Amino acid sequence: MEERTEINNLGEFGLIDHLTRNIEIRNAGTILGVGDDGAVIDHFGKQTVVSTDMLVEGIHFDLMYTPLKHLGYKSVIVNLSDIYAMNAVPTQITMSIAFSNRFSLEALDEFYEGVYAACERYNVDLIGGDTTSSQKGFVISVTAIGEVAPGKFVKRSTAQKGDLLCVSGNLGAAYLGLTILEREKQIFLENPKVQPDLENQTYIIGRQLKPEARPDIISFLAEKEILPTAMMDVSDGLSSEILHICRQSELGCVLYEDKIPVHDEARQMAMQFGLDPTACALSGGEDYELLFTMKQEDYDKIVLNEEIAVIGYMTGPEEGAHIITRGGNRHEITAQGWNAFK
Repeated sequence: MEERTEINNLGEFGLIDHLTRNIEIRNAGTILGVGDDGAVIDHFGKQTVVSTDMLVEGIHFDLMYTPLKHLGYKSVIVNLSDIYAMNAVPTQITMSIAFSNRFSLEALDEFYEGVYAACERYNVDLIGGDTTSSQKGFVISVTAIGEVAPGKFVKRSTAQKGDLLCVSGNLGAAYLGLTILEREKQIFLENPKVQPDLENQTYIIGRQLKPEARPDIISFLAEKEILPTAMMDVSDGLSSEILHICRQSELGCVLYEDKIPVHDEARQMAMQFGLDPTACALSGGEDYELLFTMKQEDYDKIVLNEEIAVIGYMTGPEEGAHIITRGGNRHEITAQGWNAFK
């Protein structure tokens, strides 16, 4: 039997001391971290960017197939991704959790192992948060704080007509990873003796359970002196993110189906499921890639970067948002992505 320590043996302060006992401070800007009434940050003349995300068990994640360590990691990444989407560099996070008594101290340790792994990988300090009990389920709220040179932050509402529409990495794999996990969960519920068959789809399942953010894209753009005209991260699906930029910038766009980057393994898996790979890329979500617009004259600076695809361009608002299919047909883009309230 694995050892199980009940949380109520420690009390809240004992629990916080336990979970934060090994914190290392990595940023000069973190003046005071965990352990007081508030944290103190000095950004030395930079501007501060703040973003908060909440993850709720049964809505955003399923513990039947999500290891707690992966969940801790992912809950940090989804927030850091928002900071990068502002063209900023994340420096600190706060982490608040609510959990029921089915969680042991060992389970929370496993969750925090993932949190600390993400902090270490992305050079971010955990500087505070809260723990409380919940009647059922696990609730996670993370606030990420980042810094950016004055005036260099990038909004969603500032794209210009004629700008190129670009995306990093590839799209649709996270959704397909989720589809495999959900399928295996159903099989298991019907017959618990059946071993899950993840079909060696390490890449696709990894994109769902352990996503990464894109600091490499932010540093590449800085190095090439490209300031995107608008940017956001792809969390709800490419189509709904493109429509956000169109709506907030009061523009239309043309997107080319054959330019949308889809990983080979994702394409094959989509075919196996009888799904259209483009639909997975447009509506899937949780890819945490960066979608951005930039001036046409910067095209030569990015043309050799294999991690950035130019997928279309921005038009006047009267033209609406359209996708041109491989067959040359023109369709209106509709938001088929994740809707938090459906």
